Amino acid sequence: MIKRTAKSSELIRLPRHIAIIMDGNGRWAKRRGFPRIMGHRQGVKAVRSTVRLCRELNIEVLTLYAFSQENWGRPKEEINALMDLLYDYLKSELDEMLGNQISLRAAGQIENLPERVRTCLLDTIEKTSSNTAMVLNLALSYGGRAEIVGAARGLAHQCLSGTLNPEDIDESIFASNLHTAGLPDPDLLIRTSGESRLSNFLLYQTAYSEFYITPAFWPDFDESELLKALFEYQNRERRFGLTNEQHSESCTAKGS
Repeated sequence: MIKRTAKSSELIRLPRHIAIIMDGNGRWAKRRGFPRIMGHRQGVKAVRSTVRLCRELNIEVLTLYAFSQENWGRPKEEINALMDLLYDYLKSELDEMLGNQISLRAAGQIENLPERVRTCLLDTIEKTSSNTAMVLNLALSYGGRAEIVGAARGLAHQCLSGTLNPEDIDESIFASNLHTAGLPDPDLLIRTSGESRLSNFLLYQTAYSEFYITPAFWPDFDESELLKALFEYQNRERRFGLTNEQHSESCTAKGS
C-alpha cells in the first residue's frame, strides 16, 4: 500500500466508481520519437500507480478502458504487443491484488482475446474473486453499443423462453444483463489526452457520470493528476435531473 499523502487526506467526498478512458499512449511516444509500444509500456506504469492510489483512497470500483472492439483494427504487431503487455501485467500484479484485497473483473467480449491471455485473465479473476476491498474492472475487447445489443438479445431470449415477462423489464433488470452487472454506475469518468468523447465506452452506465477531461497523456497520468480530478469532482453538484432546491432537500432528508 502507498503512504497517504497530505493532499489526499483533504478529500472529503469521493466517488464510489471511477471509470477512465486511458488515451494518448501513441501520441506520448511519437512526441518523444519512440515507437508506439513504448507509450503503451509507460501506460502500464500509470495503470499501476492509479490502481494503488484508488485502493489507498478506498475507491470501491475502478474501471479502465484497456482495449476496445475498434482496437482490433490496429496493426497486428501493435495488437500482439498490447496482448503481451496485458498478459505480463496480469502475471506481475496478481500478488499485489491478493495482498490488497482487489478483485479483478472484465467487461467485453473476452472470448476474442488470444487463448493464453484469456486463460490468464480468467485465472486471475478466479484467484481474486473472494477479495472484497476494491474491484478492478478491465474493459477488454469492449464496445458500449455491442454491450447494449447483447443485453437486449439476452432479454429477448428470456422473454421467448417464458422466463421473463416483457412488461417486467425495467432499468434494474436491463442493467443486470450488462457486463457491469452488480457494480454501481461510474460517478466520475476521466478521459486523458484532451479528447472530449466517450469512444463507445459505458454508454448506458455513464448517463449521470461527472466528466473530467485532462490534456495529460495517459503515460503522464500520475498520482497528482488523479488527485486533481478528485478535487474537481468534490466541487461538482450532482442533481440527477432535480432542481437545486429539490437536490438540497433530498440531501437534507438523507442526512436526517
